Formats: sequence, structure tokens, C-alpha cells
Amino acid sequence: MKNQAKEMYDYHAWANAKIFERLKELPEELYKKEIKPSIFPSLQMVMVHIYLTDSLWLEMMKGRDMKEVWGANDQVRVQAEACTLEEMETMYSELSEKYRAFIQQNDMEKVFTVDNPYAGLLDTTPTETIFHISTHGNYHRGNVAAMLRQEGHPSVMQDYGLYLYVNRSGFKSPV
Repeated sequence: MKNQAKEMYDYHAWANAKIFERLKELPEELYKKEIKPSIFPSLQMVMVHIYLTDSLWLEMMKGRDMKEVWGANDQVRVQAEACTLEEMETMYSELSEKYRAFIQQNDMEKVFTVDNPYAGLLDTTPTETIFHISTHGNYHRGNVAAMLRQEGHPSVMQDYGLYLYVNRSGFKSPV
């Protein structure tokens, strides 16, 4: 049986990698440049936000309380905000390996409860959580695409359909 959580996480990691590849092709100063008007102050802050959210959910899937993880995330946020683009990419790569190990070693359908201080209790599974982080990442990778266009640069295709073509048939995307 196909592991849907693994497939969706692999897509999420692939799409993030595509964004990092694109950002590394652009002028270095663009990563931290303040972009107005925008939902995020910079491309860096979008990537930090996705990273922090992914980190938070992995820790909660491991059994940690959301409030506890949020408190610890302040320290991670400060570290991530100080990173260069290449350092942030390395942090993503390391987090991706932790996700892959978690997916391989855990029951992805085992229910756990999230106690969200803003929304209350939610019984969910790691599979549903992986789908959440992937769609959350899609939303914010869209922010990156819009911000790049706003600055006069094209983004890069990183949608799920392209991922399937690339990974199932070796398709080489021209974009």
C-alpha cells in the first residue's frame, strides 16, 4: 500500500527545494530585502515561517504540547532569522530528514490530540498533519512567487502535478 503521508511530505520537501534553488539564482540581497506591500516583510521571513511551522508540527506529532513547542520556537526563530539563505536551506534539509525518519518509524494513522490555545482540542493523525504542512507550505510558496514577481523576477514551477511527472517519469521541466 502506498504511503500517502510519505508521498505528500516528499512533495513538500521537493517544492521547498525548488524554491531554494530559485532563490539562490537571484541576487543575494533579495532574500532579506524588505518588500512592500506584502503579507511578509521579506522572502526570508516567508521561509522562516514555513520552517518554524514544520518544526512545530513535527514536535507535536512526537507528543509535545503546542504551547511548550511555541515557547521553544522563539529560540529557533531567532536562529533561523540570523541564517543566510544557504544556512536556511541546510536547516530545511536536516528537518526533512527528521520528518522522513518520523514517517518511517511511526504509525501515521495513530490519533493524537492537539491542544491549540486559539482553536481548542483537535484529534488528528500524523497523515492529516503532513497534509496540513504541505498545503500550508503551498500557500506560502505562493507568497514567495508573488513577491518574486513583484520584484521583477519569475518564480519557479513547484506544483504537485509537476512533482509527479518529475518523480514518476523522469520528466525534465523547462521551468
